[in-house]
Amino acid sequence: MAEPLSQHTQQALSDSHSLPHVETLPARVGIFGIGLAAYWPQFAGLKERLEGYQREIETNISHAGCTVVSAGLVDTAPLAQEAGELFRREDVDIIICYVGTYATSSQVVPAVQHAHKPVLVLNLQPVAALDYEQTDTGEWLANCCACCVPEISGAFTRCNIPFNVVSGLLREKDGLAGKRAWAEIHDWIIAAQVQRALHTARIGFLGHTYPGMLDMYSDFTMVTSQTGVHIEVLEMDDLQQRVEQADAHKVQATLELTERLFEISEDSPSDPLALAPIPEDLAWAARVAVGLDDLRNDFALNAISYYYRGLQGNANEQLGAGVILGNTLLTGRGIPCAGEGDLKNTLAMFIMDRLGAGGSYTEFYAMDFVDDFVLMGHDGPFHVQIAEGKPTLRGLGLYHGKRGHGISVEARVKTGPVTILTVTQTADGRLKLLVAEGETLPGPILHIGNTNSRIKFSLSPADFMDQWCAHGPTHHCALGVGHHARRIQKVARLLGLEVVHIV
Repeated sequence: MAEPLSQHTQQALSDSHSLPHVETLPARVGIFGIGLAAYWPQFAGLKERLEGYQREIETNISHAGCTVVSAGLVDTAPLAQEAGELFRREDVDIIICYVGTYATSSQVVPAVQHAHKPVLVLNLQPVAALDYEQTDTGEWLANCCACCVPEISGAFTRCNIPFNVVSGLLREKDGLAGKRAWAEIHDWIIAAQVQRALHTARIGFLGHTYPGMLDMYSDFTMVTSQTGVHIEVLEMDDLQQRVEQADAHKVQATLELTERLFEISEDSPSDPLALAPIPEDLAWAARVAVGLDDLRNDFALNAISYYYRGLQGNANEQLGAGVILGNTLLTGRGIPCAGEGDLKNTLAMFIMDRLGAGGSYTEFYAMDFVDDFVLMGHDGPFHVQIAEGKPTLRGLGLYHGKRGHGISVEARVKTGPVTILTVTQTADGRLKLLVAEGETLPGPILHIGNTNSRIKFSLSPADFMDQWCAHGPTHHCALGVGHHARRIQKVARLLGLEVVHIV
Protein backbone atom coordinates (compact mmCIF):
# COMPACT_ATOMS: atom_id res chain seq x y z
CA MET A 1 0.00 0.00 0.00
CA ALA A 2 1.29 3.49 -0.85
CA GLU A 3 2.55 5.63 2.01
CA PRO A 4 0.56 8.78 2.89
CA LEU A 5 1.13 11.69 0.55
CA SER A 6 3.61 14.31 1.69
CA GLN A 7 2.42 17.63 3.09
CA HIS A 8 3.45 19.38 -0.12
CA THR A 9 1.57 16.89 -2.25
CA GLN A 10 -1.54 17.23 -0.09
CA GLN A 11 -1.33 20.99 -0.43
CA ALA A 12 -1.12 20.67 -4.21
CA LEU A 13 -4.09 18.32 -4.29
CA SER A 14 -6.21 20.77 -2.30
CA ASP A 15 -6.06 23.16 -5.27
CA SER A 16 -6.22 21.39 -8.59
CA HIS A 17 -4.68 24.38 -10.39
CA SER A 18 -1.60 24.84 -8.20
CA LEU A 19 1.61 23.25 -7.03
CA PRO A 20 3.76 24.35 -4.10
CA HIS A 21 6.37 26.79 -5.40
CA VAL A 22 10.01 26.47 -4.42
CA GLU A 23 11.31 29.08 -2.02
CA THR A 24 13.33 31.92 -3.52
CA LEU A 25 16.01 34.03 -1.90
CA PRO A 26 15.01 37.62 -1.07
CA ALA A 27 16.94 40.47 -2.64
CA ARG A 28 19.51 42.21 -0.43
CA VAL A 29 18.99 45.96 -0.75
CA GLY A 30 21.63 48.36 0.55
CA ILE A 31 20.40 51.84 1.45
CA PHE A 32 21.98 55.05 2.67
CA GLY A 33 20.63 58.56 3.06
CA ILE A 34 22.66 61.65 2.30
CA GLY A 35 22.88 65.15 3.74
CA LEU A 36 25.52 67.75 4.54
CA ALA A 37 27.05 67.65 8.02
CA ALA A 38 27.49 71.44 7.97
CA TYR A 39 23.70 71.87 8.04
CA TRP A 40 23.01 70.09 11.34
CA PRO A 41 24.31 72.75 13.76
CA GLN A 42 22.79 75.47 11.61
CA PHE A 43 19.23 74.06 11.43
CA ALA A 44 17.94 72.37 14.55
CA GLY A 45 15.96 69.17 13.98
CA LEU A 46 16.81 68.89 10.26
CA LYS A 47 18.98 65.80 10.63
CA GLU A 48 16.41 64.02 12.83
CA ARG A 49 13.66 64.86 10.37
CA LEU A 50 15.60 63.39 7.44
CA GLU A 51 16.46 60.29 9.46
CA GLY A 52 12.73 59.83 10.11
CA TYR A 53 12.01 60.03 6.38
CA GLN A 54 14.72 57.46 5.74
CA ARG A 55 13.20 55.07 8.29
CA GLU A 56 9.86 55.38 6.46
CA ILE A 57 11.54 54.46 3.20
CA GLU A 58 13.37 51.50 4.73
CA THR A 59 10.14 50.19 6.26
CA ASN A 60 8.31 50.45 2.93
CA ILE A 61 11.15 48.71 1.11
CA SER A 62 11.22 45.88 3.63
CA HIS A 63 7.52 45.28 2.97
CA ALA A 64 8.49 44.29 -0.57
CA GLY A 65 9.99 41.10 0.88
CA CYS A 66 13.66 42.03 0.64
CA THR A 67 16.45 42.18 3.21
CA VAL A 68 17.40 45.79 3.98
CA VAL A 69 21.04 46.61 4.75
CA SER A 70 21.12 50.20 6.03
CA ALA A 71 24.19 52.42 6.34
CA GLY A 72 22.10 55.14 7.94
CA LEU A 73 22.48 58.82 7.11
CA VAL A 74 25.81 59.52 5.39
CA ASP A 75 26.94 63.16 5.70
CA THR A 76 30.72 62.99 5.16
CA ALA A 77 33.11 61.32 2.71
CA PRO A 78 34.63 59.01 5.39
CA LEU A 79 31.13 57.78 6.31
CA ALA A 80 30.49 57.14 2.60
CA GLN A 81 33.56 54.91 2.48
CA GLU A 82 32.30 52.99 5.52
CA ALA A 83 28.92 52.56 3.80
CA GLY A 84 30.65 51.16 0.73
CA GLU A 85 32.54 48.64 2.85
CA LEU A 86 29.25 47.59 4.49
CA PHE A 87 27.56 47.03 1.14
CA ARG A 88 30.46 44.94 -0.16
CA ARG A 89 30.59 42.89 3.01
CA GLU A 90 26.83 42.22 2.98
CA ASP A 91 26.78 41.32 -0.75
CA VAL A 92 23.84 43.56 -1.63
CA ASP A 93 22.16 43.27 -5.02
CA ILE A 94 21.30 46.94 -5.47
CA ILE A 95 22.13 50.13 -3.58
CA ILE A 96 19.52 52.81 -2.90
CA CYS A 97 20.71 56.35 -2.30
CA TYR A 98 17.99 58.40 -0.60
CA VAL A 99 18.58 62.10 -1.22
CA GLY A 100 17.22 63.81 1.87
CA THR A 101 18.74 67.22 1.21
CA TYR A 102 21.71 68.70 -0.58
CA ALA A 103 24.99 66.80 -0.29
CA THR A 104 28.15 66.99 -2.35
CA SER A 105 28.74 64.17 -4.80
CA SER A 106 32.15 63.55 -3.22
CA GLN A 107 30.36 62.06 -0.21
CA VAL A 108 28.12 59.88 -2.38
CA VAL A 109 30.47 58.26 -4.91
CA PRO A 110 32.62 56.44 -2.28
CA ALA A 111 29.54 54.65 -0.94
CA VAL A 112 28.92 52.91 -4.26
CA GLN A 113 32.04 53.10 -6.40
CA HIS A 114 33.76 49.91 -5.22
CA ALA A 115 30.64 47.88 -4.46
CA HIS A 116 30.12 47.45 -8.22
CA LYS A 117 26.35 47.28 -7.84
CA PRO A 118 23.65 49.24 -9.69
CA VAL A 119 22.41 52.30 -7.84
CA LEU A 120 18.89 53.66 -7.49
CA VAL A 121 18.77 57.34 -6.59
CA LEU A 122 15.56 58.34 -4.77
CA ASN A 123 14.50 61.93 -5.40
CA LEU A 124 11.41 61.81 -3.16
CA GLN A 125 10.07 65.16 -1.99
CA PRO A 126 8.11 65.15 1.29
CA VAL A 127 5.53 67.73 0.12
CA ALA A 128 3.81 68.27 -3.21
CA ALA A 129 4.63 72.00 -3.23
CA LEU A 130 6.35 74.50 -0.96
CA ASP A 131 4.40 77.24 0.79
CA TYR A 132 6.44 79.86 -1.01
CA GLU A 133 5.41 82.81 1.15
CA GLN A 134 6.02 81.07 4.47
CA THR A 135 8.96 78.69 3.84
CA ASP A 136 12.32 79.50 5.50
CA THR A 137 15.73 78.11 4.63
CA GLY A 138 15.48 75.15 7.00
CA GLU A 139 12.13 74.07 5.56
CA TRP A 140 13.43 74.45 2.03
CA LEU A 141 16.49 72.29 2.86
CA ALA A 142 14.14 69.58 4.18
CA ASN A 143 12.51 69.50 0.72
CA CYS A 144 15.37 70.28 -1.67
CA CYS A 145 16.22 66.70 -2.66
CA ALA A 146 16.08 67.71 -6.35
CA CYS A 147 18.99 70.09 -5.82
CA CYS A 148 21.87 67.62 -5.98
CA VAL A 149 20.36 64.81 -8.07
CA PRO A 150 21.76 66.27 -11.33
CA GLU A 151 25.19 66.64 -9.68
CA ILE A 152 25.13 63.04 -8.46
CA SER A 153 23.99 61.83 -11.90
CA GLY A 154 26.85 63.66 -13.58
CA ALA A 155 29.39 62.25 -11.12
CA PHE A 156 28.07 58.71 -11.50
CA THR A 157 28.18 59.00 -15.28
CA ARG A 158 31.79 60.18 -15.30
CA CYS A 159 32.74 57.40 -12.84
CA ASN A 160 31.00 54.69 -14.94
CA ILE A 161 28.60 53.83 -12.11
CA PRO A 162 25.30 52.44 -13.46
CA PHE A 163 22.36 54.26 -11.89
CA ASN A 164 18.72 55.18 -12.30
CA VAL A 165 16.74 58.00 -10.71
CA VAL A 166 13.21 57.70 -9.34
CA SER A 167 11.53 61.06 -8.72
CA GLY A 168 8.22 61.75 -7.03
CA LEU A 169 6.65 62.16 -3.62
CA LEU A 170 7.90 60.53 -0.43
CA ARG A 171 4.58 58.93 0.42
CA GLU A 172 2.57 56.72 -1.91
CA LYS A 173 -0.74 58.00 -0.53
CA ASP A 174 0.02 61.60 -1.51
CA GLY A 175 -1.13 61.35 -5.11
CA LEU A 176 -0.02 60.20 -8.54
CA ALA A 177 3.60 61.27 -8.06
CA GLY A 178 3.82 59.12 -4.93
CA LYS A 179 2.11 56.12 -6.51
CA ARG A 180 4.32 56.32 -9.59
CA ALA A 181 7.52 56.58 -7.56
CA TRP A 182 6.74 53.66 -5.26
CA ALA A 183 5.57 51.48 -8.14
CA GLU A 184 8.97 52.07 -9.74
CA ILE A 185 10.83 51.35 -6.50
CA HIS A 186 8.95 48.09 -5.97
CA ASP A 187 9.66 47.08 -9.58
CA TRP A 188 13.39 47.66 -9.00
CA ILE A 189 13.34 45.54 -5.86
CA ILE A 190 11.58 42.70 -7.71
CA ALA A 191 14.12 43.01 -10.53
CA ALA A 192 16.92 42.82 -7.96
CA GLN A 193 15.35 39.66 -6.57
CA VAL A 194 15.33 38.13 -10.07
CA GLN A 195 18.97 39.12 -10.46
CA ARG A 196 19.89 37.43 -7.16
CA ALA A 197 17.96 34.33 -8.21
CA LEU A 198 19.94 34.19 -11.45
CA HIS A 199 23.26 34.76 -9.71
CA THR A 200 22.63 31.82 -7.38
CA ALA A 201 20.90 29.53 -9.90
CA ARG A 202 22.10 26.14 -11.09
CA ILE A 203 20.71 25.04 -14.45
CA GLY A 204 21.08 21.42 -15.43
CA PHE A 205 21.82 20.81 -19.11
CA LEU A 206 20.60 17.29 -19.83
CA GLY A 207 21.50 15.75 -23.17
CA HIS A 208 22.11 18.13 -26.06
CA THR A 209 20.50 20.84 -28.17
CA TYR A 210 18.11 19.72 -30.90
CA PRO A 211 20.38 19.16 -33.94
CA GLY A 212 20.33 21.89 -36.56
CA MET A 213 18.61 24.66 -34.59
CA LEU A 214 21.39 27.21 -34.96
CA ASP A 215 19.47 29.92 -33.08
CA MET A 216 19.58 27.87 -29.88
CA TYR A 217 23.24 26.91 -29.63
CA SER A 218 24.85 28.59 -26.63
CA ASP A 219 28.26 28.96 -25.04
CA PHE A 220 27.92 27.90 -21.39
CA THR A 221 30.74 30.18 -20.26
CA MET A 222 29.13 33.14 -22.02
CA VAL A 223 25.86 32.48 -20.18
CA THR A 224 27.66 32.25 -16.84
CA SER A 225 29.68 35.40 -17.44
CA GLN A 226 26.62 37.50 -18.29
CA THR A 227 24.04 36.14 -15.85
CA GLY A 228 25.98 34.47 -13.02
CA VAL A 229 24.10 31.20 -13.63
CA HIS A 230 26.00 27.95 -13.12
CA ILE A 231 25.51 25.32 -15.84
CA GLU A 232 25.66 21.74 -14.57
CA VAL A 233 26.29 19.39 -17.50
CA LEU A 234 24.35 16.15 -17.03
CA GLU A 235 24.35 12.78 -18.76
CA MET A 236 21.27 10.77 -19.66
CA ASP A 237 22.83 8.10 -17.46
CA ASP A 238 22.30 10.43 -14.49
CA LEU A 239 18.57 10.39 -15.19
CA GLN A 240 18.45 6.72 -16.17
CA GLN A 241 19.90 5.63 -12.83
CA ARG A 242 17.34 7.63 -10.88
CA VAL A 243 14.42 6.44 -12.98
CA GLU A 244 15.48 2.84 -12.46
CA GLN A 245 15.66 3.45 -8.69
CA ALA A 246 12.44 5.49 -8.48
CA ASP A 247 10.55 4.83 -5.25
CA ALA A 248 7.24 3.03 -5.94
CA HIS A 249 5.43 5.12 -3.32
CA LYS A 250 6.59 8.34 -4.99
CA VAL A 251 5.50 7.03 -8.39
CA GLN A 252 2.03 6.26 -7.02
CA ALA A 253 1.83 9.69 -5.37
CA THR A 254 2.80 11.31 -8.69
CA LEU A 255 0.07 9.38 -10.49
CA GLU A 256 -2.50 10.56 -7.93
CA LEU A 257 -1.27 14.13 -8.24
CA THR A 258 -1.44 13.88 -12.03
CA GLU A 259 -5.04 12.67 -11.97
CA ARG A 260 -6.03 15.69 -9.89
CA LEU A 261 -4.04 18.34 -11.75
CA PHE A 262 -4.92 17.19 -15.27
CA GLU A 263 -7.86 16.05 -17.33
CA ILE A 264 -7.04 12.64 -18.77
CA SER A 265 -8.18 12.99 -22.38
CA GLU A 266 -10.15 10.86 -24.77
CA ASP A 267 -9.01 10.59 -28.38
CA SER A 268 -8.64 13.96 -30.12
CA PRO A 269 -11.59 14.83 -32.37
CA SER A 270 -9.26 16.25 -35.02
CA ASP A 271 -5.83 14.59 -34.87
CA PRO A 272 -5.34 10.82 -35.22
CA LEU A 273 -1.92 11.17 -33.57
CA ALA A 274 -3.45 12.55 -30.34
CA LEU A 275 -5.10 9.70 -28.43
CA ALA A 276 -6.27 8.87 -24.94
CA PRO A 277 -3.18 8.08 -22.84
CA ILE A 278 -2.60 4.39 -22.29
CA PRO A 279 -1.96 3.34 -18.66
CA GLU A 280 1.53 2.10 -19.44
CA ASP A 281 2.58 5.49 -20.81
CA LEU A 282 1.09 7.28 -17.80
CA ALA A 283 2.94 4.98 -15.43
CA TRP A 284 6.19 5.51 -17.33
CA ALA A 285 5.75 9.30 -17.34
CA ALA A 286 5.15 9.25 -13.57
CA ARG A 287 8.25 7.14 -13.03
CA VAL A 288 10.37 9.48 -15.13
CA ALA A 289 8.87 12.42 -13.21
CA VAL A 290 10.11 10.92 -9.93
CA GLY A 291 13.55 10.37 -11.49
CA LEU A 292 13.63 13.98 -12.68
CA ASP A 293 12.73 15.26 -9.23
CA ASP A 294 15.45 13.12 -7.67
CA LEU A 295 17.90 14.42 -10.29
CA ARG A 296 16.88 17.95 -9.44
CA ASN A 297 17.41 17.35 -5.73
CA ASP A 298 20.71 15.50 -6.06
CA PHE A 299 22.29 18.22 -8.20
CA ALA A 300 20.55 21.14 -6.41
CA LEU A 301 19.09 22.37 -9.71
CA ASN A 302 16.90 25.46 -10.07
CA ALA A 303 16.06 24.78 -13.73
CA ILE A 304 16.69 22.23 -16.48
CA SER A 305 17.35 22.44 -20.21
CA TYR A 306 16.97 19.08 -21.90
CA TYR A 307 16.72 17.06 -25.09
CA TYR A 308 17.92 13.67 -26.28
CA ARG A 309 17.08 11.91 -29.50
CA GLY A 310 17.89 8.27 -28.79
CA LEU A 311 17.58 5.54 -31.40
CA GLN A 312 15.26 2.65 -32.27
CA GLY A 313 13.43 2.57 -28.95
CA ASN A 314 16.57 2.38 -26.80
CA ALA A 315 16.65 3.49 -23.18
CA ASN A 316 17.67 7.05 -23.95
CA GLU A 317 14.88 7.45 -26.50
CA GLN A 318 12.37 6.22 -23.93
CA LEU A 319 13.72 8.66 -21.35
CA GLY A 320 13.66 11.58 -23.77
CA ALA A 321 10.09 10.77 -24.74
CA GLY A 322 8.90 10.41 -21.15
CA VAL A 323 9.94 13.72 -19.62
CA ILE A 324 7.07 16.07 -20.58
CA LEU A 325 4.87 15.30 -17.57
CA GLY A 326 7.71 15.47 -15.05
CA ASN A 327 9.13 18.66 -16.49
CA THR A 328 5.66 20.22 -16.52
CA LEU A 329 5.31 19.39 -12.82
CA LEU A 330 8.75 20.86 -12.11
CA THR A 331 8.00 23.99 -14.13
CA GLY A 332 4.78 24.53 -12.19
CA ARG A 333 6.78 24.43 -8.94
CA GLY A 334 9.19 27.13 -10.08
CA ILE A 335 11.88 24.85 -11.57
CA PRO A 336 11.50 25.80 -15.23
CA CYS A 337 12.37 23.19 -17.83
CA ALA A 338 12.95 24.05 -21.48
CA GLY A 339 12.87 21.38 -24.15
CA GLU A 340 15.03 20.91 -27.23
CA GLY A 341 18.08 21.95 -25.21
CA ASP A 342 17.20 25.64 -25.46
CA LEU A 343 19.32 26.99 -22.61
CA LYS A 344 18.52 30.62 -23.41
CA ASN A 345 14.80 29.93 -23.14
CA THR A 346 15.40 28.28 -19.78
CA LEU A 347 16.70 31.69 -18.69
CA ALA A 348 13.60 33.39 -20.10
CA MET A 349 11.28 30.96 -18.30
CA PHE A 350 13.26 31.40 -15.08
CA ILE A 351 12.98 35.18 -15.24
CA MET A 352 9.24 35.02 -15.93
CA ASP A 353 8.66 32.58 -13.09
CA ARG A 354 10.57 34.71 -10.60
CA LEU A 355 8.51 37.71 -11.69
CA GLY A 356 5.43 35.74 -10.65
CA ALA A 357 4.23 35.44 -14.25
CA GLY A 358 4.60 31.70 -14.74
CA GLY A 359 6.51 31.21 -17.94
CA SER A 360 5.57 28.38 -20.29
CA TYR A 361 7.75 26.96 -23.04
CA THR A 362 6.31 28.49 -26.21
CA GLU A 363 6.88 29.18 -29.88
CA PHE A 364 4.92 30.79 -32.73
CA TYR A 365 2.37 28.46 -34.32
CA ALA A 366 0.32 30.42 -36.83
CA MET A 367 -1.12 33.84 -37.68
CA ASP A 368 -4.88 34.43 -37.72
CA PHE A 369 -5.76 37.30 -40.09
CA VAL A 370 -9.50 36.91 -39.51
CA ASP A 371 -9.61 37.45 -35.74
CA ASP A 372 -6.25 39.30 -35.65
CA PHE A 373 -4.15 37.17 -33.28
CA VAL A 374 -1.07 34.94 -33.20
CA LEU A 375 -1.44 31.30 -32.14
CA MET A 376 1.41 30.29 -29.81
CA GLY A 377 2.27 27.09 -27.94
CA HIS A 378 4.46 23.95 -27.80
CA ASP A 379 4.37 20.27 -26.81
CA GLY A 380 5.44 21.19 -23.26
CA PRO A 381 6.50 21.80 -20.61
CA PHE A 382 3.55 23.93 -19.52
CA HIS A 383 3.38 26.07 -16.39
CA VAL A 384 0.25 24.64 -14.75
CA GLN A 385 -0.11 27.64 -12.44
CA ILE A 386 -1.24 29.80 -15.39
CA ALA A 387 -3.67 27.39 -17.04
CA GLU A 388 -7.17 28.35 -18.11
CA GLY A 389 -8.99 25.49 -16.43
CA LYS A 390 -7.37 22.09 -16.04
CA PRO A 391 -4.63 21.16 -18.50
CA THR A 392 -5.23 17.98 -20.50
CA LEU A 393 -2.94 14.99 -20.85
CA ARG A 394 -2.98 13.33 -24.26
CA GLY A 395 -1.12 10.37 -25.60
CA LEU A 396 0.85 11.07 -28.75
CA GLY A 397 1.57 8.16 -31.02
CA LEU A 398 4.30 10.29 -32.61
CA TYR A 399 6.26 13.33 -31.46
CA HIS A 400 6.41 15.25 -34.70
CA GLY A 401 10.03 15.92 -35.65
CA LYS A 402 11.31 13.91 -32.68
CA ARG A 403 11.80 10.31 -31.75
CA GLY A 404 9.48 8.42 -29.44
CA HIS A 405 5.90 8.63 -28.26
CA GLY A 406 4.07 9.07 -24.99
CA ILE A 407 2.33 11.64 -22.81
CA SER A 408 2.00 15.29 -23.78
CA VAL A 409 0.26 18.31 -22.26
CA GLU A 410 -2.55 20.19 -24.00
CA ALA A 411 -3.49 23.49 -22.36
CA ARG A 412 -4.05 27.18 -22.83
CA VAL A 413 -2.94 30.19 -20.80
CA LYS A 414 -5.50 32.11 -18.74
CA THR A 415 -7.51 34.68 -20.66
CA GLY A 416 -6.23 38.19 -20.01
CA PRO A 417 -2.97 40.18 -20.15
CA VAL A 418 0.20 38.24 -20.98
CA THR A 419 3.88 38.86 -21.68
CA ILE A 420 6.28 36.95 -23.92
CA LEU A 421 10.03 37.04 -23.32
CA THR A 422 12.82 35.58 -25.36
CA VAL A 423 16.52 35.54 -24.54
CA THR A 424 18.54 35.63 -27.73
CA GLN A 425 22.15 36.31 -28.63
CA THR A 426 23.81 38.93 -30.80
CA ALA A 427 26.55 38.32 -33.35
CA ASP A 428 29.18 39.53 -30.86
CA GLY A 429 28.06 37.02 -28.22
CA ARG A 430 25.97 39.25 -25.97
CA LEU A 431 22.69 38.01 -24.54
CA LYS A 432 19.72 40.15 -25.51
CA LEU A 433 16.17 40.25 -24.13
CA LEU A 434 13.16 40.75 -26.39
CA VAL A 435 9.76 41.34 -24.79
CA ALA A 436 6.19 42.07 -25.86
CA GLU A 437 2.89 42.43 -24.05
CA GLY A 438 -0.46 41.23 -25.33
CA GLU A 439 -3.70 39.57 -24.34
CA THR A 440 -4.91 35.98 -24.58
CA LEU A 441 -8.29 35.60 -26.22
CA PRO A 442 -11.02 33.00 -25.75
CA GLY A 443 -11.86 30.79 -28.69
CA PRO A 444 -11.08 27.39 -30.19
CA ILE A 445 -7.52 26.02 -30.16
CA LEU A 446 -5.82 23.02 -31.75
CA HIS A 447 -6.44 19.60 -30.17
CA ILE A 448 -3.08 18.08 -31.08
CA GLY A 449 -1.68 17.34 -27.63
CA ASN A 450 0.23 20.64 -27.47
CA THR A 451 -0.22 23.80 -25.47
CA ASN A 452 -1.62 26.65 -27.54
CA SER A 453 -3.11 30.07 -26.87
CA ARG A 454 -4.62 32.84 -29.00
CA ILE A 455 -2.58 35.99 -28.33
CA LYS A 456 -3.45 39.45 -29.59
CA PHE A 457 -0.73 42.09 -29.65
CA SER A 458 -1.11 45.82 -30.21
CA LEU A 459 0.25 45.33 -33.74
CA SER A 460 -1.36 43.23 -36.44
CA PRO A 461 -0.02 39.66 -36.72
CA ALA A 462 2.04 40.56 -39.81
CA ASP A 463 3.48 43.79 -38.35
CA PHE A 464 4.22 42.10 -35.05
CA MET A 465 6.06 39.18 -36.66
CA ASP A 466 8.09 41.56 -38.84
CA GLN A 467 9.17 43.70 -35.90
CA TRP A 468 9.83 40.74 -33.59
CA CYS A 469 12.00 38.97 -36.15
CA ALA A 470 13.92 42.16 -36.99
CA HIS A 471 15.70 41.80 -33.65
CA GLY A 472 17.05 38.30 -34.26
CA PRO A 473 15.09 36.31 -31.66
CA THR A 474 15.52 32.71 -30.64
CA HIS A 475 12.41 30.98 -31.96
CA HIS A 476 11.24 29.90 -28.49
CA CYS A 477 10.00 32.25 -25.80
CA ALA A 478 8.51 32.17 -22.30
CA LEU A 479 4.80 33.00 -22.06
CA GLY A 480 3.52 34.36 -18.77
CA VAL A 481 0.44 36.06 -17.35
CA GLY A 482 0.28 39.79 -16.65
CA HIS A 483 2.20 42.67 -18.18
CA HIS A 484 5.82 42.69 -17.06
CA ALA A 485 7.81 44.63 -19.68
CA ARG A 486 8.75 47.38 -17.20
CA ARG A 487 10.19 44.89 -14.74
CA ILE A 488 11.96 42.91 -17.45
CA GLN A 489 13.60 46.13 -18.63
CA LYS A 490 14.87 46.66 -15.09
CA VAL A 491 16.18 43.08 -14.85
CA ALA A 492 18.10 43.69 -18.09
CA ARG A 493 19.45 46.97 -16.71
CA LEU A 494 20.72 45.26 -13.56
CA LEU A 495 22.36 42.51 -15.62
CA GLY A 496 23.83 44.96 -18.11
CA LEU A 497 22.00 43.37 -21.04
CA GLU A 498 20.28 44.92 -24.04
CA VAL A 499 16.48 44.74 -24.01
CA VAL A 500 13.96 45.60 -26.72
CA HIS A 501 10.24 46.09 -26.05
CA ILE A 502 8.06 45.53 -29.12
CA VAL A 503 5.02 47.84 -28.92
